Amino acid sequence: MTRVLAAERVEVALDAHAEVGEGPVWDATSGELVWVDIPRHLVHRLHPGSGRVESFDAGQPVSAVALRSAGGLVLALRDGFGLLDRQTGDLQLACAVEREQTANRMNDGKCDSTGRFWAGTMALDMSPGAGALYRLGTDLEVVQVLRPVSVSNGLAWSRDDRTMYFIDSTTNGVDAFDYTPGSGRIGNRRRLIAVAPDDGLPDGMTVDAEGFLWVALWDGWAVRRYAPDGTLDLVVQLPTAQITSCAFGGETLDELYVTSASGGLAEQARHDQPHAGAIFQVRTGVEGLPPQEFAG
Repeated sequence: MTRVLAAERVEVALDAHAEVGEGPVWDATSGELVWVDIPRHLVHRLHPGSGRVESFDAGQPVSAVALRSAGGLVLALRDGFGLLDRQTGDLQLACAVEREQTANRMNDGKCDSTGRFWAGTMALDMSPGAGALYRLGTDLEVVQVLRPVSVSNGLAWSRDDRTMYFIDSTTNGVDAFDYTPGSGRIGNRRRLIAVAPDDGLPDGMTVDAEGFLWVALWDGWAVRRYAPDGTLDLVVQLPTAQITSCAFGGETLDELYVTSASGGLAEQARHDQPHAGAIFQVRTGVEGLPPQEFAG
């Protein structure tokens, strides 16, 4: 039986009014949530205890970040993969991606257990099959892993590291691949979770300590928790429609932080959804996993 967590049990961690809030990742060292606002070119750090926010302008659309073991962040930028030094504020483009495809930009990304950073691309007009999925190695070499992709989105790996989960949003589901950690190879693609169109588009994703998947639903007003076999376990209802991604944080990783978007909403929808673009905090009773860091 599917459980439901009502929107009334959801807290607003930050009423950010982000145009497209995305890519949350917990930094345990600083006790901060790092996230981005894609079209505003901003990387934010939220300290939940104080409400303090520190922001950095990347100078171009930035769609995902991951912590870097050497310090700073690795970023998925419009033009490719970037490296940000937090101390100096220096941002360098480590490797260009799809330089000739000016109608594309990078989208969601995440690190695997060996410290490689994966991120995909999409067309600005969401043209079918215009994007791809890439892997940035610790040697800063880029490999194209999967093509064609329409809207490359959520990434996650199973607890035993033998399965990679991937969302191409316009296909309305979550796919699973056999995964080889050492080489980063994927294969044997199959559909694990199907999302009905009326329930929204699957967007960002994370995995908890029990191996369950948490999937954000754009235009779905919810985050859903699925068992490793694809069975729906829990629906977290949220007070705004455009839910983009989620990540566990807090001292014991038992707080689910959820990003959302306000961009594109009509005037009446903005009035009806005053917290559109907020960062939400949900106490689910489940613990997450520490985020993997980029080792390059």
